[in-house]
Amino acid sequence: MNMRFVRLCLIVSLTVLVLMPGLLMPSAYAADGFNIRDMDGKTHTLAGYKGKWVLVNFWATWCPPCLEEIPDLVLLHDKRKSKDFAVIGIAVDYQSAAEIRRFADDNLMSYPLVLGEDKVIEQFGSADALPTSYLYNPQGKLVKIHRGLITRTTIEKLIGGKS
Repeated sequence: MNMRFVRLCLIVSLTVLVLMPGLLMPSAYAADGFNIRDMDGKTHTLAGYKGKWVLVNFWATWCPPCLEEIPDLVLLHDKRKSKDFAVIGIAVDYQSAAEIRRFADDNLMSYPLVLGEDKVIEQFGSADALPTSYLYNPQGKLVKIHRGLITRTTIEKLIGGKS
């Protein structure tokens, strides 16, 4: 095979990868990215949150950093949900919906909670580390995937502004 042709193909391939990263991203990263139903039966879509920052947080009841970030997520959600910010929690690795409801009640979790079934998780990509948070800007674009503990201060820096 002609080496010049191989180099040209390589250059074109790399150019496409650099200039068009959207081709490699799962469809969940599109503006209408997710369609999920919370434990109260309400449907949440990314398009439905247009104009707000949205933090989708994957967590588990047994995960210490998940438990540590809950108060900050509740505080931010409660103070800003009617203005410019919302949290959606996705519970993974649970025994039953009743377990998640009890846990949410005990921890005063006021934001919508979704059971993390495979169909839900597939819409976001990987959540193999807990906690994992997906942050979408008010235009519906994924701007950050944060693995590990996320704090109120970190979120405020990312979205620009204090609660």
